[in-house]
Amino acid sequence: MIPVDAFDLKMLAALQDDGRLTNQELAELVGLSASQCSRRRMRLEEEKVISGYHADLAGEVLGFGLIAFIHITLATHSPDNAKRFRELVSRVDDIQEAYSLTGDADYLLKVILRDLKSLSDIVNNVLMPHQSVAHVRSSIVLDRLKESAKLPLSALQA
Repeated sequence: MIPVDAFDLKMLAALQDDGRLTNQELAELVGLSASQCSRRRMRLEEEKVISGYHADLAGEVLGFGLIAFIHITLATHSPDNAKRFRELVSRVDDIQEAYSLTGDADYLLKVILRDLKSLSDIVNNVLMPHQSVAHVRSSIVLDRLKESAKLPLSALQA
């Protein structure tokens, strides 16, 4: 963890809201000069606090109308089997997020798909037949109550 001060936190909060801000726009928001903001932004990028910039795409507008969470239980708990499953996950673009868990399931996958047929395809033709997988259980999202990729930066302030 690297130290960040109040100006860094203001910059990070502003960039979480709009990653396209110029150094001049950012400077006006946080109360620094554009050159100071530029130096601080470069340091935060070099330190990997800012890991990248991207565009948030509207999945529903593009026809991705189904979100599902899939719980996976592995057939055996060995390093090789876990490695095979991780390799599978990295190859499947429909899988947006994947987590290793404690509890009943070994992994939780978040998939964003066009429709129920796509969910059926990924469960029946990709996950279930894979040698590392013993059990698959899926849940379809009915309504998204909140979506955020923003970190709770207020927790870093003293």
